[in-house]
Amino acid sequence: MTSGKPSIDAKVLQYETFLDDVLKRDLQTVLEQRDGVYEKIAQYLQLKNTIKSIQEAGSKELKTDVDLGCNFYIQAHVPDASKIYVAVGYGFFVELTHSEALTFIEKKTSQLTEYSEVLSKDAAKIKANIRMVLEGLRELQGLKDLPETQRREVF
Repeated sequence: MTSGKPSIDAKVLQYETFLDDVLKRDLQTVLEQRDGVYEKIAQYLQLKNTIKSIQEAGSKELKTDVDLGCNFYIQAHVPDASKIYVAVGYGFFVELTHSEALTFIEKKTSQLTEYSEVLSKDAAKIKANIRMVLEGLRELQGLKDLPETQRREVF
């Protein structure tokens, strides 16, 4: 084309590049973040169940297996399990009673659930943008079949 406007093929390439380099990458990042949040929620719920089991047992002593990593376990004996250390973030641990820990877990899982909902909404918006770009690509590719005079009218 001599009109100085980008050709349809160039626009298709721009849309495809935007789709691959931006939208799909953003979607993958958001979904990975959401999966990480779901993992944290699962860990807190597992801790909640463990605390309730300790409470139901009624014993202050606790014998358990501790994972050292790479599926290596060691048996541990805790003489007083009335207080536990809970990871609160950024590498910090706080000593809490069982009831304090359960309260913390409820608040933390509530916050994480809200954050996962935000990430799910973000993912839905990105998916909608992907569909919109794909529809634009279909339209542009449909224009390639039109005669040159009709294409100039569209642009």
